Amino acid sequence: MAAIPIGKTPHRMAVLPFYGTGAVFFAVLAVLLFRVAGELTGHHFNPHLLALVHTAALGWGTMVIFGAAYQLLPVICERDLYSVPFAVASYVMLTLGTLLLAWSFWVFEVGALMIIGGSLVVSAALLYTINTSATAALHQHSSVQRAFMVSSALWLLITTIIGLLLAINLRVTFIPRNHLDMLKLHAHAGLAGWFLQLISGVSTKLVPMFLLGKSKREWLLYVALILQNAGLILFLSDGYFNPVTSKMLTYAGIVALGTFAWLIYLADAYRNRLRRKVELLMKHAAVSFACLVVGFVLLPVAYFVADTRWTSLYGTFLFLGWITAIILGKTFKTLPFIVWSNHYRHLTGKVNVPLPKQLYSERLTVYQFYVYLAAFVLLVAGMVTNCTALIRVALIAWIILAALYVVNVAKTIFHKPMMTDGNKTQ
Repeated sequence: MAAIPIGKTPHRMAVLPFYGTGAVFFAVLAVLLFRVAGELTGHHFNPHLLALVHTAALGWGTMVIFGAAYQLLPVICERDLYSVPFAVASYVMLTLGTLLLAWSFWVFEVGALMIIGGSLVVSAALLYTINTSATAALHQHSSVQRAFMVSSALWLLITTIIGLLLAINLRVTFIPRNHLDMLKLHAHAGLAGWFLQLISGVSTKLVPMFLLGKSKREWLLYVALILQNAGLILFLSDGYFNPVTSKMLTYAGIVALGTFAWLIYLADAYRNRLRRKVELLMKHAAVSFACLVVGFVLLPVAYFVADTRWTSLYGTFLFLGWITAIILGKTFKTLPFIVWSNHYRHLTGKVNVPLPKQLYSERLTVYQFYVYLAAFVLLVAGMVTNCTALIRVALIAWIILAALYVVNVAKTIFHKPMMTDGNKTQ
């Protein structure tokens, strides 16, 4: 990776705090899930579940993605990050905003704190969008990966603005539509706009790079970008002016076709890889993509079946399956290189330096993978059978998983530089 043509590595304060804070939010999420285990199969418009969803979406998923994106933007755009101060400011705003929102939903205090929290999140999204768009605009040649990243940033901004309006609407009703229908639009703008398009764009750069594989079918990515955006735009525009009915599944189908085009591209890169042995961390990505496919399958079930368990299961496969699995795997494919770049990049060729993989514990990542599989399978089984005892056992495993992840992230972030010159260690 040291030979990849990239811009100047961003200052560590533009990247590392996101990973560390995201790990802490993941641990908090696991503990809170255990705290409300009996409510996980209930209706989604529940104060505790709303707090958990925002903790997962903002404190865990978006937090880590911001950090990774600020490091990867120079790789994808081959230019320096547009603004490090904007990145640092977005971290402060996202952290404070998430804390205020999560607390407000948990106690369901509809008022100033919730609106301030939503405003801070919108501000963080705006700074991220400016940083992403400006960095991408500095490059002379366009690429589908940059288009995905800019598009996802715009969808994040739209999603957060809708969320802020909904928070204000809880205090002073002014939206002339059913609040729960608007909540569905808000959620899927985030899932299909922000998370799906960001992951689609970044994965088509990272997965082939880590597998040493490539696909010549880049047209599939343009198909994916167009269909994902078209389906989402149709869903939002129709859903705002008309009741959210089963016809919305048609728009979901358009997004699904775009998603499968992206997955076919990745499968082609996998088939043409030079690295035949797939690393354990890359298996997280396979689990993640499988969970996304199951999520699409569960969407009509969640809509047509009145039992709230299926809606909760749909959210579980997306937040704790698709998004969480990809972050767990990609953290230790990106974070060690980020820390390594800060400590050693300027020293390569002068002294012997450790490899990025030596900055974290590979043994802990093995434990992490199998504990994650056990925790997820047990949680799904507990939710399907509506067995609270089994759900609690699963959530204990989630707490153990979070502990493993936090320890390994901390080990990487707080790595102390070590260099060998001959037989001496400095």
